[in-house]
Amino acid sequence: MATIQKEINLKNKKAEFEYFLTQRYEAGIVLVGTEIKAIREGKANLVDAYCRFKKEELYVFNMHIGKFSKGTHYNHDPFQLRKLLLTKRELKKLMAKVREKGNTIIPTRLFISDRGLAKLEIALAHGKRQYDKRKSIKEKDVRREMDRNYKTD
Repeated sequence: MATIQKEINLKNKKAEFEYFLTQRYEAGIVLVGTEIKAIREGKANLVDAYCRFKKEELYVFNMHIGKFSKGTHYNHDPFQLRKLLLTKRELKKLMAKVREKGNTIIPTRLFISDRGLAKLEIALAHGKRQYDKRKSIKEKDVRREMDRNYKTD
């Protein structure tokens, strides 16, 4: 009996509001068994997550993956560090960019690939100032208003 798997696509909605996203990368994540099961249940949160280098490896911090509902005492720690899997070339490029002032790496989307693997889309980001955020809100409102007017005509 085949089970129907719902599509998992969790987004960090706060990321585009808080940062200018310049480059995006798709990275694999090293997970334990109960973590992937909890992700498939949709129990993950990217809101306060960020990425940082330890030695020459990239890790994601503050990514919350809730406990698996059917897990026993072998269940995982919800906020543990998780290693990201990228090529050496991508890691070197990201490391050089992060050393520049104001750049950081943040996760923007967590999804399950066609092969059933958990993937994390990360982006090289530069923080927005308060007036940039107001400008983004204004542009979004104008775009929404134009869409409304277009649909009513």
